[in-house]
Amino acid sequence: MTAASLHRYRSTTCGGLRGSDIGRLARLSGWVHRVRDHGGVLFIDLRDHYGITQVVADPDSKAFKTAETLRSEWVVRIDGKVRQRPEGTSNAELATGEIEVYATDIEVLSEAKELPVPVFGEPDYPEDLRLQYRFLDLRRETLHAIIMKRLEIVRSMRRQMHDAGFNEFPTPILTASSPEGARDFLVPSRIHPGNFYALPQAPQQYKQLLMVSGFDRYFQIAPCFRDEDPRADRLPGEFYQLDVEMSFVEQEDIFQTMEPILTGIFEEFADGKPVTKTWPRIPYDEAIAKYGSDKPDLRNPIEMQDVTEHFRGSGFKVFANMIEKDPKVRVWAIPAPGGGSRAFCDRMNSWAQGEGQPGLGYIFWREEEGAAGAGPVAKNIGPERAAAVQSQLALKTGDAVFFTAGNPANFYKFAGLARDRIGHELKLVDENRFALAWIVDFPFYEWNEEEKKVDFSHNPFSMPKGGHEALQAAETAGRDALLALKANQYDIVCNGYEIASGSVRNHRPETMVKAFEITGLTRADVEARFGGLYRAFQYGAPPHGGMAAGIERIVMLLTGCKTVREVALFPMNQQAADLLMNAPSEASPKQLRELSIRVVAPEKK
Repeated sequence: MTAASLHRYRSTTCGGLRGSDIGRLARLSGWVHRVRDHGGVLFIDLRDHYGITQVVADPDSKAFKTAETLRSEWVVRIDGKVRQRPEGTSNAELATGEIEVYATDIEVLSEAKELPVPVFGEPDYPEDLRLQYRFLDLRRETLHAIIMKRLEIVRSMRRQMHDAGFNEFPTPILTASSPEGARDFLVPSRIHPGNFYALPQAPQQYKQLLMVSGFDRYFQIAPCFRDEDPRADRLPGEFYQLDVEMSFVEQEDIFQTMEPILTGIFEEFADGKPVTKTWPRIPYDEAIAKYGSDKPDLRNPIEMQDVTEHFRGSGFKVFANMIEKDPKVRVWAIPAPGGGSRAFCDRMNSWAQGEGQPGLGYIFWREEEGAAGAGPVAKNIGPERAAAVQSQLALKTGDAVFFTAGNPANFYKFAGLARDRIGHELKLVDENRFALAWIVDFPFYEWNEEEKKVDFSHNPFSMPKGGHEALQAAETAGRDALLALKANQYDIVCNGYEIASGSVRNHRPETMVKAFEITGLTRADVEARFGGLYRAFQYGAPPHGGMAAGIERIVMLLTGCKTVREVALFPMNQQAADLLMNAPSEASPKQLRELSIRVVAPEKK
């Protein structure tokens, strides 16, 4: 083989050479990862998508003069002879670690300016700078591997869905506005001045229409668009979900179908970490009462309990007076196994004050106090009540318990945060496993305090438990009954994150109208806003249900990343700006005229 007979740029990749190639001529192309000068001998780590190959150039090589000019991230083509690395210099961490290429010719294909962010190593650079130069950030080994892992996970999802008898259907991107709980991205219509399309917050109505059309089992790796504020576990603007819908199913059928699929995906990419085999099913009310969250981290063994009766009429007047005045007041206890020191209790109390709370009452148990416990709360309620609290929570000497009081609707989120904090501070959380569960029986409605009306608490297209009759009965009974009504809705949670949400759908047109009427919409509103779905239900709709799992959140968990921005190719920053492409940006006057739009600047405050 001669150099002339080789491909213009490469005969193999930078991850392709092995010991069996020793003695062969090779042509490689890639990026200069780094250059090391060892006493006049240059070692060039050449990198491409597939790996790294060590290239050597010494003063005897015709390529040496060019090698001396190379800088990081230049793109080059290198010809050379494959040879075994000298004894003791093999690199077991590289697939190409037993060989090196002795350079005979180097061609510079493209030079690189001085880098604004380094590619070598794992530098701690500002996120906005990394996003502005995302094409450089993506060259980093860790981030490159994360993106490839994402592709593998999605490929596995597709394979398992096809194996389970689902078909992948694409749904429209330009559509009508839909009440998915966030603001729509609107797209102005040039052909219909003054009218707008909406980018889909989810393919909800289309996938239900597919069921009415008789396709039975649908899935899609679906792009979704929501104009909402970014968070660590939520991308602004655009994200992807594994979208699923099934016909002629009840809730249990969906669970039996999707649980093994998602368990299998986690097991495939968990790197040996244990994954929950049989998922617990936790009612929403129980999740709130035990964990202070509808997405509990079940790796944390702490479970809260109601201890109101131990404080009723007690000497701890702060709680006792609250209980006497308001029947809704409850006292919740958050056990802290191993937290039985004043220093830890004071630290938690200071943390609570930093969260805007007046404090966090506590009792802790040391040998000297016995069951009476220590701390201001213990002194005020007395030894008998303190011992009763200790007995109910099965606490031992060396343990502590913290208390929150009030209307649980107002404090449960804080209690959940305290539970999480205690679990991590005391190292009770098993970081090396994936704890999955179903959260079921969500409230169908919630009270909208701002608008003083009943509103949907979750997916408005869900079937209330008990169907039309339960809906009518609750409406007749009044607000409290409506707020107590449960829905055939469910979430999947993993390690403190909601990773999927779904429901059995409301497929009866009259039940659909009634559900929306209770929130203040009329039949005419329903027909106008959801006309496609409403009309479809008039012509024979099968009972159906489904769910959607967040791709970015699943990949974030499986790769150990801290935010979903790390697992997306070109994410926006935390201000919903695309720093790479400079979006959003102003439209030209010509574009606005074509769209019959005038921009009205917001008033300055």
